[in-house]
Amino acid sequence: MTRRHFLGASLALAAGAALGGPGAAAAAPLSRVRSGGPGWPREGDWDGLKQAVGGRLIRPVAPDVSDPAVRVLMKNPFYVGDQPGLTQSSGWFEAWRSSPSAYAVVAESAADVAQAVRFARAHNLRLVVRGGGHSYLGASNAPDSLMVWTRKMRQVQVHEAFTPQGSKAAPVPAVSVGAGCIWLDAYKAVTNGAGRYVQGGGCTTVGIAGLVQGGGFGSHSKAFGTGAAGLLEAEVVTADGKVRVVNQAREPELFWALKGGGGGTYGVITRLTLATHPLPQTFGAVRMSIHARSDEAYRRLLARFVELYATSLHNPHWGEQVHAGPSNRLDVEMVFQGLTGAEARAAWAPLVAFADASPGDYEGQRSLLALDLPARKFWDATFMKNAPGAITQDQRPGAPAGNFWWTGDGDQVGAYWNAYTSVWLPDSLLRPENRAKLVDAWFAATRQWSMGFHFNKGLSGAPPEAIAASRDTATNPQVLDAFALVIIASASGPAYAGMPLPNPQPAAVSRSRVQAAMTALRACAPGAGSYVNETDYFQADWQRAFWGGNYARLLRVKRRYDPQGLFTVHHGVGSEGWSADGFTRRA
Repeated sequence: MTRRHFLGASLALAAGAALGGPGAAAAAPLSRVRSGGPGWPREGDWDGLKQAVGGRLIRPVAPDVSDPAVRVLMKNPFYVGDQPGLTQSSGWFEAWRSSPSAYAVVAESAADVAQAVRFARAHNLRLVVRGGGHSYLGASNAPDSLMVWTRKMRQVQVHEAFTPQGSKAAPVPAVSVGAGCIWLDAYKAVTNGAGRYVQGGGCTTVGIAGLVQGGGFGSHSKAFGTGAAGLLEAEVVTADGKVRVVNQAREPELFWALKGGGGGTYGVITRLTLATHPLPQTFGAVRMSIHARSDEAYRRLLARFVELYATSLHNPHWGEQVHAGPSNRLDVEMVFQGLTGAEARAAWAPLVAFADASPGDYEGQRSLLALDLPARKFWDATFMKNAPGAITQDQRPGAPAGNFWWTGDGDQVGAYWNAYTSVWLPDSLLRPENRAKLVDAWFAATRQWSMGFHFNKGLSGAPPEAIAASRDTATNPQVLDAFALVIIASASGPAYAGMPLPNPQPAAVSRSRVQAAMTALRACAPGAGSYVNETDYFQADWQRAFWGGNYARLLRVKRRYDPQGLFTVHHGVGSEGWSADGFTRRA
């Protein structure tokens, strides 16, 4: 690099640092620059950034999918997560497709992130942030962009007693994690190692930072609240390139926005500290599949399940899901905490007895399986591999010991979404006088498509302290009174670059049926909201659906800390001011 180019790049970085703090009045650009177009940084500028981040600037590429060995590896979410040119989803029908960024800073520190942010702002670049890369809406994906890739920021520190900076609160047990950590990193340290519990995501390879910023649910959220509710402190780089430590005592509005206000919107989180909880003695799972031999029998089965859930399962012990659909089958895939296997079986005995009483109408109820295990072993791959088919281990040479994913999550790796939609159902539907309305809508929806009721993703039935902590987040308040989040989806794939796209006709048909199913279900809950991390790319009225009455407050935070819209994601706070691809400001 010539000295002239180095000086030019250094001045550009310095200019970015000097652009001012939150709310600085610099004029917002009308559009971001694109690779090779007017205003795109010169090679010397990129060389300057590379030097500023210790050489950790790369040009991401997608793996060669024509290689059979690569095709096998692309079924492994750890491999996908390690590729800067890939995202965990490969795209969405008529919406987006996974594409590598033009450049990426492989960040190892907050200082690296700050350099990237200042460079992007100074050069008017589209900026994206990727940790785990799990965003269904493609938040960490944009061609012609500069990516901040936090994958290598994997530090984990368990605290016996933690007090946020500037706070007078009593110290509490906690864990601090780098922005590149996935939930398996936290569970290994907190549960396997320290014998405590941190509320996080169910999928082991999901990034911690992204899940918390979206709100964040795991299998046991009905007991411990959302992931965002457990956030005690965050280190974040805002659009002015400043590294900030925020918590309830320091910049509380920004801190609140980071707790469920959507990822990739207010800055780049580089470290999070989350509260930990006493670990229950047991975790466990219940599996059962009941088939109804007629439509009328199926409706009665759904009604009996709703009654059972309302009276016996609507409490902190139970989480995860049941599935129902056109096959007239009710598939139970629930988890529990703090119960024995015998207690879990007893909880489901009334549904088995109901089916047994009409042997001509039902089959499969005797498939009931309820097993408990020591909670401390739940994320221990050596222990869990003894449960046939429960986990799939990362078999790559040199892979970290203990890497695994739940086998049931494997079908999401590389998914190309034809449709995906969700809705929270209020607990008022569980009242005896409203159950028939719920059952009618549920049954009508199953005539169109299969769906999952995710009971851990609604907080009705949770302890008061979990409700209170979750109330103090930016997530749509409807979650507090919802007994479940219903997800209806269809996927093909994978369809990464170099792979053929799915046939558009079947994709359009399945999308239509998913939408019809959701329309039928929403008849029992008009106006119900949706969960931002698991929602429809084409969600109407998304501001209200994702955040309800919190949206206006979030928009004020966005305008204060990022007035130029440097951080823009699809259907993120403030994104209504930008084109769908995030490159052009709307008039």
